[in-house]
Amino acid sequence: MSNQLRILFLCVHNSARSQLAEGILRALTGDRVEVFSAGSEPSTVHPMAIQILRERGIDASQQRSKSVAEFANEKFDYVITLCAEEVCPIFLGAAQKLHWALADPAAAPPEKQSNAFRKTADELENRIRVLFEMSF
Repeated sequence: MSNQLRILFLCVHNSARSQLAEGILRALTGDRVEVFSAGSEPSTVHPMAIQILRERGIDASQQRSKSVAEFANEKFDYVITLCAEEVCPIFLGAAQKLHWALADPAAAPPEKQSNAFRKTADELENRIRVLFEMSF
């Protein structure tokens, strides 16, 4: 059994916000944290999420959209939901639950998506840094 901190990011489609959060946290903490993301209605990783992470020097090409059901029997130190207007998935196996309401950047008009994804990535990185200043 691992002593590593385990974090699960959740949103509906596991395509944008939770994928950004997974990639950013993994890049910031390396192997000190086990990080996962999932959704209640998984789809595919949004190409703009991969692009924005790549711009930050993060390779997310191996990340995939996953169902929250894949993690049903697992325990996490934190489960962080990222939904704003949508109904977030519920996950019971967590020591601490946090809710960071962020608008889905994929819902932005096509001509505004890259800025929406960058803004969301910036906000996630700021919140992750604050959270882990307290944890490490």
